[in-house]
Amino acid sequence: MKQSLEDEFTAFVAARGQALLRIAHALTGDQHAAQDLVQGALAKAYARWPRIHGDAEAYVRKIIYNDRVSAWRRPARRNEVPVADVPDRADEARHDQAVADQITVREALLSLPARQRAVLVMRYLEDRSLEETAEVLGCRPGTVASQASRALSKLRELVGDQPLSMGGAR
Repeated sequence: MKQSLEDEFTAFVAARGQALLRIAHALTGDQHAAQDLVQGALAKAYARWPRIHGDAEAYVRKIIYNDRVSAWRRPARRNEVPVADVPDRADEARHDQAVADQITVREALLSLPARQRAVLVMRYLEDRSLEETAEVLGCRPGTVASQASRALSKLRELVGDQPLSMGGAR
């Protein structure tokens, strides 16, 4: 690979790596799994970098989505449960409630089928249109809309209508 292409790839990773990691974290629910997912996608993109024309980020995101959906289909991965260490905070009660709410939402998201979860991440975290989401996932916009509707309905069923206090906690 020419030095200029390598520099171009390095600049791309430096500029967009954190955004890709946020998307992967939303898909996996686990920081380490997200890092592995992004690393694998970037390795695939690096191998094809000279042939990638147009929006490189869209290309890498599509690899991330496809790899994650493939991982969800593997039976051995279904038994993994992400666990977070809760740091000490000054306002324990409010922080504990925010953490509990985050866990509730994360568990609800993790219980969704792969396609529905990918649709929610793309539509609401990335703020993509129906058409963009459909193009990346290789389906029709109507399928995206129905998957989003089903996923949101399932989340409401699992989480309930109680207000969540997730503000301020990450």
